[in-house]
Amino acid sequence: MKPVLAALFVLLPLAATGRAAPERGPDPAARVRLGEALFFDVDLSRHRTQSCATCHDPAHGFADPRGGPVSLGDDGVSRGVRNAPSVSYAGYAPAFGTDAKGNPVGGQFWDGRAATLAEQAGQPLLNPVEMAMPDKASVVARVKEKPAYVDAFRAAFGPDVFDDDARAFAALEQALAAYERSPAVSPFDSRYDRFLRGTLTLTPQEELGRVLFLSNQFTNCGQCHKLTPNGGEGETFSNYRFHNIGTPANPELAVPADRGLAARADMKRRSKGKLASARAHDGQFKVPSLRNVAVTGPYMHNGVFKDLRTVILFYNKYNSAASGRQINPETGAPWTPPEVAGTLSLKKLESGPALDDRRIDALVAFLKTLTDQRLEPLLEPPAAR
Repeated sequence: MKPVLAALFVLLPLAATGRAAPERGPDPAARVRLGEALFFDVDLSRHRTQSCATCHDPAHGFADPRGGPVSLGDDGVSRGVRNAPSVSYAGYAPAFGTDAKGNPVGGQFWDGRAATLAEQAGQPLLNPVEMAMPDKASVVARVKEKPAYVDAFRAAFGPDVFDDDARAFAALEQALAAYERSPAVSPFDSRYDRFLRGTLTLTPQEELGRVLFLSNQFTNCGQCHKLTPNGGEGETFSNYRFHNIGTPANPELAVPADRGLAARADMKRRSKGKLASARAHDGQFKVPSLRNVAVTGPYMHNGVFKDLRTVILFYNKYNSAASGRQINPETGAPWTPPEVAGTLSLKKLESGPALDDRRIDALVAFLKTLTDQRLEPLLEPPAAR
């Protein structure tokens, strides 16, 4: 999608951001409008074929709808090595850092390597297997091709925003981040949100799934996928911590084992105390938000699972050894070993009871209630059992 820029800046209402324009200074709503235009602009990629929205399509929960475990790049040949995470609700992740015990938390991407949303927004533009622009100056030059952009940047960031390329590129990152933080990307209007506000009643199956998910007694889901004690208003269903859950390698990806957080060059410097070595982070990835999870598959950092129910069965295998539920329904074979072994978060993975089909189906039903209202037509009806 390539917007007509001048018309877009006029027609997008200020009220869409939920914020009033300040009396003086740059207009934050103008940054959202500018960020939205940039998000859909294929001219910001080297071959002018790919925008942010290509891999993060709003009509598909801001995930890549083109199929496959990883995304195709602007050149039509290159592929990434990780599944493109949804942009939905990404603005609610804290900046990357460590807690009092030295445990990493927050950031953007699967390994948190972008500390903030603005830092994340600029990286795909320069990634050689994504949008593949050679440098920041080249991106700014593409922006300057369009007078409507020049005017919009100056209105949103000041008349001297183009005084140097680094400043202009930073403004572009901030504009994209402003859009990604807006209610257009994170509306909190799912069935679950409407249930919290008392305007909708969950079905008995959805309610069972809700109770199971939020309870620390019946499942271990909430240990990582919950910030508020009871999953209240504004819950994003991630604590933004990092874990190795034993995800198997994806045979569709001919790549070396993904070391996750440990592969970051800065982890030895950041590690403290009991995390004195980056080796402690081997195979760890950030806990993703579960908002829109039912419509943003495939799943895991390498897209190894196609179905949401398979994901729950994968977690359930850690507590179902005695019952013999050790088969991956997508392959018909036993679960394959972890891609990276030795650092699994077994204390959390093995803390819940084994689940029967009724409870697994209830959890799937509950996770579907986390789908934004406009995306609900994408949900598949439950399969007959």
